[in-house]
Amino acid sequence: MLRQLRICLVWMPLMLAPVALHAQESTPDTLVKGVTEDVLTVLREDKALQAGDQRKAMTLIEEKIGPHFDFPRMTSLAVGQGWRQAAPEQREALTREFRTLLVRTYANALTSYKNQTVSYKPAAPAREDGTAMVRTQINQPGGQPIAVDYRLAKNAGQWKVFDVSIDNVSLVTNYRGSFSTELSKGGPDGLIRTLQEKNRGAAPQPGKGGST
Repeated sequence: MLRQLRICLVWMPLMLAPVALHAQESTPDTLVKGVTEDVLTVLREDKALQAGDQRKAMTLIEEKIGPHFDFPRMTSLAVGQGWRQAAPEQREALTREFRTLLVRTYANALTSYKNQTVSYKPAAPAREDGTAMVRTQINQPGGQPIAVDYRLAKNAGQWKVFDVSIDNVSLVTNYRGSFSTELSKGGPDGLIRTLQEKNRGAAPQPGKGGST
């Protein structure tokens, strides 16, 4: 789904960029740039991740990205008009299942990291709506570079990512198309069930991916 293989391989290493908010990193671009380099170093050196330890990857993702990604906003954008139809408990379930889907999908991709490097474009000023864009480029050995742009907004005083675009294709917009189909068939509850089924299928299997 959603050109998933390509998005997984490109987005996940950088999805971990805002893993720690240091006091001096007060702008979106310095946050992404500084911590991305730290994370890429971990990916290059962690033998368990290189060996395909998906459970370790999931633990890393849950611990590091949770506080720095605005999953409720991401989910509302991906669900689109159906978000207004959803009751509060349905919104909570949609956010929980969408988050789980992203974490499990990209934990698989994290173990496929293969020495990509990152270039950073000059910072742009924050927009009038309070959002910011951080533009980067993934340089793949033997392959074409891929543009990866992050959209951030302040939530509770901290910059948080609420969308990622790969070659100008938005992650949340891509999901919105498939979510719309499920909503038209079964409403919010139908989409929740679909996400639950996908999450059960994406869960690490016993004996694969090592231990946490």
